[in-house]
Amino acid sequence: MKCVVCRGAAVIDVRRHNANFCGEHFVRHCGEQVRRAVEDFDMLQPEDRVLVAVSGGKDSLAVWDLLVELGYQADGLYIGLGIGEYSETSGGHARRFAESRGLTLLEVDLPGEYGFDVPTGAKAARRVPCSACGLSKRHLFDKAAVDGGYDVLVTGHNLDDEAAVLFGNTLRWDTDYLGRQYPVLPARNGFPKKVKPLVRLSERDMAAYCLIRGIDYLVDECPMAAGNRHLIYKDLLNDLEVRSPGAKADFYFSYLRNAADRFREDRDESVVGECSRCGSPSQGEVCAFCRLQERAVPVTFGGRT
Repeated sequence: MKCVVCRGAAVIDVRRHNANFCGEHFVRHCGEQVRRAVEDFDMLQPEDRVLVAVSGGKDSLAVWDLLVELGYQADGLYIGLGIGEYSETSGGHARRFAESRGLTLLEVDLPGEYGFDVPTGAKAARRVPCSACGLSKRHLFDKAAVDGGYDVLVTGHNLDDEAAVLFGNTLRWDTDYLGRQYPVLPARNGFPKKVKPLVRLSERDMAAYCLIRGIDYLVDECPMAAGNRHLIYKDLLNDLEVRSPGAKADFYFSYLRNAADRFREDRDESVVGECSRCGSPSQGEVCAFCRLQERAVPVTFGGRT
């Protein structure tokens, strides 16, 4: 197996591109895919202050590394979710990566600063853990980006993630979520601009990139993610990809070309108010995060316990 660029020994095959790459040219390939995504969807400008949501996993560390290599001023943000040893390990990976490259890593400790962890929040609010986790992370990522004066918030969602989410939303014809299924969400109503530069790269690509670049990342899945439908959709699409290489990319990018604008036009872009407790954007008097905190923390909120 030879590299399609230099004809040297290849270390990975990328079947959907019908190409093999050596280590050096695969890293260049990943950088080119991110550059194309950034340009095609107008994600970033050279002067932007960028905040990368970092979990300690391969995707978030890889996208941070790729953006820095492309010349962007990018800091990281790690949120400690209080999921026992898993959170301790993931935080260690994020810190070591930042230290090894002289990068700035901001940290927010959910239990220490807000009085509850994800397992407690999920139980108190009667939510599945992934729901409580996602709600908490979105709120804290948005808050950190806005409060820190960052122009763009970056997440490490890759092609596999986006195709699986699209698959689930299409199965349910969830038009509101389909309206948000896009690699860029503009800043609006107090929310920061959010972008996904890895939409042209797969989980396998990111694992290989980290291996070649010497990035030590958290391999284990979150222990609270068992049974998550998102993982089931990923498995189904992976089986399809084996039989038909490129199927996930065709599915996702065909949606962006042919249907995304129709669902985006139907989105409710009405102006939201501010949460009476934290000041964040909210459709109601109290935002979803503060309601979660109210249920999870045994203190008095507005006269109630």
